[in-house]
Amino acid sequence: MFVTALPTIAQMVGANRVVRGVAITHPTGDPSLGPEEERALRIRMVERALEMLAADVDPLTVWELS
Repeated sequence: MFVTALPTIAQMVGANRVVRGVAITHPTGDPSLGPEEERALRIRMVERALEMLAADVDPLTVWELS
């Protein structure tokens, strides 16, 4: 599993599960958010990654944060 804003890089290294990060410079956060919103974003990202790990997926599945 890979968290990145560039899914093509994850594909090149062979990751089959990708959570699309926020931005290239901040894949697991957003510095424009306040502390509470930043924490909520990171929690949502981890929850999404855990959902992905539990799911059966086709090779190179990219999940958005939604």
